[in-house]
Amino acid sequence: MKVIPLQAVPSQSVDTILGGQNCKVNIYQLSTGLFFDLYLNDLPIIVGRICRDRCKLVRYAYLGFTGDLTFVDAQGLSDPEYSGIGTRYVLVYIEDGDSF
Repeated sequence: MKVIPLQAVPSQSVDTILGGQNCKVNIYQLSTGLFFDLYLNDLPIIVGRICRDRCKLVRYAYLGFTGDLTFVDAQGLSDPEYSGIGTRYVLVYIEDGDSF
């Protein structure tokens, strides 16, 4: 598993390479929770997915993304919110073959 470095801010975008794939990850806080977008080679794969503790964000191989991403609460089982990102809430990339 690989940790995606994020800041504790209400909205951010990160360009990263995950499993050899050129990715852009958007994380943003709304009144209803923390949300996630994933772009692969500038094409949207997932847009507007709510983030939950230890729930996979991509889920479906047919979307063309290898692996998956999830938030993990390092201090319990709460769903992530922006003020704890990078400390309490960590976004991880799960490669195919990793157990989670």
